[in-house]
Amino acid sequence: MTAVLDFALPAELEAREPPEARGLARDEVRLLVASPAGVAHHRFTELPGLLRAGDVLVVNTSGTLAAAVRVSGVPLSLHFSTKLPDGRWAVEVRGPDRRPHPGAPGELRLPGGASVTLEEPYTRGRLWVATVRTPVPVPEFLRRYGEPIRYAYVRRRWPLSAYQTVFAREPGSAEMPSAARPFSERVVTRLVAGGVQFAPLLLHTGVASPEAHERPYEEWYSVPPASARLVNDARAAGARIIAVGTTAVRALESAVAPSGRVVAREGYTDLVITPSRGVTVVDGLLTGFHEPRASHLDLLAAVAAPPVLAAAYDAAVREGYLWHEFGDVNLLLP
Repeated sequence: MTAVLDFALPAELEAREPPEARGLARDEVRLLVASPAGVAHHRFTELPGLLRAGDVLVVNTSGTLAAAVRVSGVPLSLHFSTKLPDGRWAVEVRGPDRRPHPGAPGELRLPGGASVTLEEPYTRGRLWVATVRTPVPVPEFLRRYGEPIRYAYVRRRWPLSAYQTVFAREPGSAEMPSAARPFSERVVTRLVAGGVQFAPLLLHTGVASPEAHERPYEEWYSVPPASARLVNDARAAGARIIAVGTTAVRALESAVAPSGRVVAREGYTDLVITPSRGVTVVDGLLTGFHEPRASHLDLLAAVAAPPVLAAAYDAAVREGYLWHEFGDVNLLLP
């Protein structure tokens, strides 16, 4: 299903710095809107005029951790991805070029007297299941010694604040739920004034998969009762449910009961959303642009029809939209 989006991504379309460093406010990035009616080009500040009164935006309130820590004594860094249900962590080893490093079983020493023991591969050549020993809780340890995860296309360091969204409340994500990054207080105010509602939920996201069909891992999520009621009432009234980011889709769809209604629920989810599985309650999606063959594209293809996705990505490449967490965004509407 992702073959239609097996495209070439020109290097110049990789956003290497936040929009603020490009002379833009965070809410002034470009917004490509795609639906069966066609493709349209906007700025994110125009979003309130593109939605309807009664629409519900489902937003992830997870905050971003400073999840990258240098390993002591060797030119490696460690990415803390996800705390697993048994208390161990999924971690990723990176080399001095900031690219994946295979690592090897054994102990890695970290600053502040901490250590991590790589116990068994979680995914071949990338993620490990590890026992983490830190003198303070991991979020506090990362606050003291970590920095935001930064991939090779981002050439300089940026403060953790550059990786937070306006909705962030509870730190826990290895990477920013970046679809929400363009939201500002002024945009949120205009949306609320226009009758758009917000349904907050939580999903602590781990490091992104570099390719489709990599073994998924469980992530902690929570859908509160008020958000479940809001979504159910809006659907009953015929309003649209629009998820802000793939993490919001995964959390919300994990809380759907057999009846088709959303229920308050929290725990670990290993739900993988594909076109064959489909979605139950999500009508539209606001998301960043994803790399060729990325696993996220399967989820996008569960929300939007292949011709809509193909038109969106063809237009995005042709018109020079920017990719990755500091790039532009795509609104997929029914």
